[in-house]
Amino acid sequence: MTGKVDEALGYEQARDELIEVVRRLEAGGTTLEESLALWERGEELAKVCRRWLDGARARLDAALAEEEAAEAEEEGGTS
Repeated sequence: MTGKVDEALGYEQARDELIEVVRRLEAGGTTLEESLALWERGEELAKVCRRWLDGARARLDAALAEEEAAEAEEEGGTS
């Protein structure tokens, strides 16, 4: 386990590793120290996923706002 999640980690990579972390935690059989390390890694991976999803949401919102502005402009121009 690394102490910090690689900032260049892609969404799918982070998600897949997070799934594996959760699987290992649910399976049990790890020491308390290992479980804590897995939990911390999972928290970091979840943050990476959240940043990617927030970025995607911002891009989607910007594209929708642009589309709505263009439609409003078209409607305003035909009146």
